[in-house]
Order: sequence, then C-alpha cells, then structure tokens
Amino acid sequence: MASTLKVSSSDGVKVYSVAGGKSIPSWVSDAKKKSLRKDEEYRKRIELIQDFEFPAACQRIKATPDGQYIFATGYHPPRVRVYDLSQLSMKFERYLDSEIVDFQILSEDYSKAVFLCADRSLHFHAKFGAYYRVRVPRFGRDLAYSASSAELLVTGSAPEVYRLNLSEGRFLSPLQTRSSAINACGISPSHGLFACAGEDGGLECFDVRQRESLGWMNAAAASGADGQQLTAVRFDQGGLNVAVGTSGGIVSIFDLRSSKPMITKDHMYDSPIIDLKFQTDPFGSGTRHVVSSDKHIIKIWDADTGEAHTNIEPGDGSEINDVALWKDSGLIMAGCDSSRIQAYFIPSLGPAPPWCSFLENLTEEMEENHATGMYDDYRFVTKGDLEKLSLTHLIGTPMLRAYMHGYFIDNRLYNKAKSIADPFAYETYKKKKIEEKLEEERKSRISAGKKLPKVNATTAARLILEEQSKSKKKKPETNVLHDPRFAAMFEDPEFTIDVNSEEFKQLHPNTDPAKDKKLLAEHFEQLEEESSPEPSHDEEYHNGDQSGSDEDDEVEVPAGHRRAPKMYVAKDEKSARAYTKGKSLQKEREMPLGMRSVQTGVRKRVGGSNNKEITFVPRMAPDKKRNQKGARKPKKR
Repeated sequence: MASTLKVSSSDGVKVYSVAGGKSIPSWVSDAKKKSLRKDEEYRKRIELIQDFEFPAACQRIKATPDGQYIFATGYHPPRVRVYDLSQLSMKFERYLDSEIVDFQILSEDYSKAVFLCADRSLHFHAKFGAYYRVRVPRFGRDLAYSASSAELLVTGSAPEVYRLNLSEGRFLSPLQTRSSAINACGISPSHGLFACAGEDGGLECFDVRQRESLGWMNAAAASGADGQQLTAVRFDQGGLNVAVGTSGGIVSIFDLRSSKPMITKDHMYDSPIIDLKFQTDPFGSGTRHVVSSDKHIIKIWDADTGEAHTNIEPGDGSEINDVALWKDSGLIMAGCDSSRIQAYFIPSLGPAPPWCSFLENLTEEMEENHATGMYDDYRFVTKGDLEKLSLTHLIGTPMLRAYMHGYFIDNRLYNKAKSIADPFAYETYKKKKIEEKLEEERKSRISAGKKLPKVNATTAARLILEEQSKSKKKKPETNVLHDPRFAAMFEDPEFTIDVNSEEFKQLHPNTDPAKDKKLLAEHFEQLEEESSPEPSHDEEYHNGDQSGSDEDDEVEVPAGHRRAPKMYVAKDEKSARAYTKGKSLQKEREMPLGMRSVQTGVRKRVGGSNNKEITFVPRMAPDKKRNQKGARKPKKR
C-alpha cells in the first residue's frame, strides 16, 4: 500500500510533512500493536528515521558537519540521542544529570561533543561516553566554538564571555561586553568574527584573537524595536551580513559596514525569535533565503527583498524549540514540545538529501495523485471578524495562526463562536431563503409593463431610461441591469445604496434623496398585482401589524421580516423623459391653459368681440392608434 504525506500549499509552495502519523508508546502491549495493523492511518504512516522521537519533548537538534549523524537532546529525564543516517536508526542514547541548554559538535562526526547544562557545567563526550566535566562561573545561555583557535565561548547571565581553550585545557581571560547579559552568540564561518546579542538590544562584535571590542550598535533600536532584547544572531556564508532577532518577533539583516538594516521582517506573534539560518539556493539561481523561527511558526523568506516564500507550523500545535536546516537541500527538522521530532520537505527550496532520496519519488507520485491540503479544516478571518466574535484574546495562542493580514482558525471553533455571538443566524438565513424562493415564483408570472426591482429602484429606473434613450440613437451598449455579474445589486438587500451615508454624499454632492423619491412618485405608478400566493405564517404576522395604519414608513417591521416588493411603471413617455433629466412637471401642470399654450406653441385666433379660439390636435392614446392602424379600409366597388 502506498504511503501518503500530509501537504500544505501556503502561498502556492508545497510543504510535505514527512514525520506524520501516530506515535506508539513503549509500554503498549503486543496485542495492542497487533490490533494497529487494521488502523488505516497507522498503516500509511511514514517514519523517516526509526525512533525519531522523545518521551516528552525535544530541545535541541543539530547535524554533524559530514552530514551522516544527527544529535538531538530532550528532557524528562535529560538525554541525548544520536542517529545514524546510513541506517536510518538510532545509534546510541546517553543520559545526563541536568537539563541541556545547548551543545556543540567539535568534530566532523559524532566522536566529540560538548553540552552546556542548566547547572553551570560543561560536559565533554567522546565515542566511548562521558569524558570530562567542568563548571563555568555563571549560568550559561548559549555556546559557540571557534575552530581556528580551538576556543569554546560561553555566554550567559553576565557581561563576560567565558573562553575555554581546548588545546591548552584552561580558561582564558573573558571578553568584556557593554551589555548586562548575553542571550545569544554566533561566529562567522568565513572570517571568524564573534558576535554577541545583548539583553539591552545591543549587538557587539569581537575578534577572538584580541580582547577589545571591534564595535557596538543598538540593533534593536535600528530595527524599530527600541527596548527589546536580542534573542538570536547569525552570520551568512559570505560574512558581510548578519541577522538578528528580537524578543518581539522582529528579524533584521544588517550589513557590517552600515548601522541601518537592509531588510526588516515581523513575525506578528510578539514572541522571541529562537533561531536564524541562511540558505543558498542549490539550483544555481543565487537566491538566498532566511529561515527564521519563533515558538509558533517557521518563516522562510528572501534575504534580499524580504518577500515571503512559505511558512511552516507544527500540525499538532506544539511550540517550536529548535530548527535544523539540512545544507543544500529542502529538508527542515524542528524540535518541538511534543514527543515526535517534526520533519518537513520543501521541493522548491532544494532537493532531498542523499540519505533520504526516496522523498523525491514520494512527492512526484503525490503530484500525479491529488493530495488533501492541511488547511481544509480551517477558516481565514481578519482582526475585525475576531472582534465581532469576541475572540481577540486568542491572538498569540495556538488556536489562531497568523497568515497575511489575518489568521487561520479551526472551523469547529469558528462555528461555536458564531452560534454564541449570533444565536439566531440560522433562523435569519432560513427566512431569507424562503423569501428568495417566493420571489422566484413571483417572477415566473406574466406581468405587463417594465417593472423596477425591489432593491435600488431609483438607480434601476435611471438605467432603464438611459437604455431607452440610447437605443433610439442606435448606439447599443451593455447595461448593468442585464449583466449577471451585477444581478445581486438589484436583488440582495445587503447591496442597498444608502443615500444618507457620508460616503454617498461625498461622491454625489448635488444629489437630493428626497427629490429622487418625489420624482419617482410623480413619474411612475405603483402596480398592484391581481393575485398573490397564499401568505405564510410570517407574512400574516407582518400584514397583521400593518392593519389600521395608512403610512408604511411608520410601521415597525419585526426583525427578520422584509416588506413586500414594490413594482413601478412609467406613466407616459413624457414622464420618462422628465425623470431622466431630473425635472418635475408639477409646475407646468398647475399653469393655466393659456400660458401652457403659449409655451407649447399652440395656434390661437382672436375675434372682433375679444373672443379667443384655440385649435389643437388631441393626443391619441397608444391603444387607439394601434386599433386605428389595424382597421381595414373599405373596398371600392
């Protein structure tokens, strides 16, 4: 049976989870293990490396320089596990007396390593086991190793950087920094410059061959995060750029020759940055990516432009402790607060490493067979939606996952919050659908005249008259009323134009809503339908409230009920032309017959006895004209 990988396509970049599936505890009985053979999810699981997990959680994870072994540390109890990638299994496991804060691999393979523990001790290990133990003066927070000078550099809750020379076997004079404490440190792989990320937001660089500081700058303030601590620092392969992360989730890339950041990136979680890494595109395009991570998310973005490439979030919602990036490949491993060590493969970032080249075949098969996305059970919401649902207190928690200008939320949680915020939403939706069905039945009946829609009737009347005037000029154009893309504008009440809003008044400063209503009442007649379907219980309740009232505007309509649609038709052609021009004929109709005859150019004749005679041709109704034209002429004999 073919195995399947969980895949997510954030921003169109596919990320395959290659460490999914159920984890089986060691105390499970043999009978239980046999029963799992019928479990479909367990049968399709993928184990990238056998026993690639911890009983409680993983703290730190790193690969040896030769790429053949993986070191991983965990706790409860504190331990270190080494995995042999040629066998895809665990090589050995060792226990320590105290929790491991950080560690460094001192050789090309697994033969030499040093562990910084929480009890202010350094544990040196060799192939055969523990070799030596020494204590440092203060509690350590980070560890770095300078291979050129064989010095081990320890930073922690003190302004000094403790130096342990491994070739001489003794402590050297510590480096004095301007910060009260050092949270993180790093060494450039090209020129050996040593950088310290201070608790006061300062970035200070040293040359390990001398004790004086080469330079100091307030990197947090330059990044726009004054007052925040620096929690991560990393040099690129070229040695000219250095990336720093703050306690507020901001990442900045500096050029060593400038005090202003080239690129600044915000994680939007307000959580400390725990790790930074540079990755060069192995396909030869020259693109550099930065892999920055906090406890919620791993972000991969372009180091030159800051454009986001993709994001990775643990599927189980656990917090991220450390990230390991495989060199010149698209494989990323994450140690989280969960038993299983997470592994992700991103084909667009690079190929699979040689020891797990089978991932290429698996992903190619999944490209042919459509895979289910990981975000099918999530809904995208904005901050305004969260305020309506009263869920703003969940920002920064695993329940919400930041993405672009909003967040992803589980559909089940969204539906529960929606039902609490608006308990009658389903009833309102049901009544709306019933009214739409009734409206469709009304449209199916034959009615004379061109009726206006029930929504935005004034706008529809203006568009109909414009269409009639243009058709006479033989210039046919597409009308909004006949365009299905704008059908909801004249059907859905949510698209009703509010003529009393400030936005409408700013766009139409010369428009008078009261005048439009008067013109509509003057030039159009409301049609009364001869027959209507049997009223529902809701309509009877609505009509019962209107009994005894002559004015519709004064009737209070219950919530969830809408008024019956009003249909209008133009009185005559003259009224239609006047409505198009926005003119009223009321004054003209109130004028005496003599004054109207003068304006209309009617011929008049005055007699000798001061009697006036008016001649005019009466206007014939359209129906009479039609009958007169259709009448046959008598035949001549």
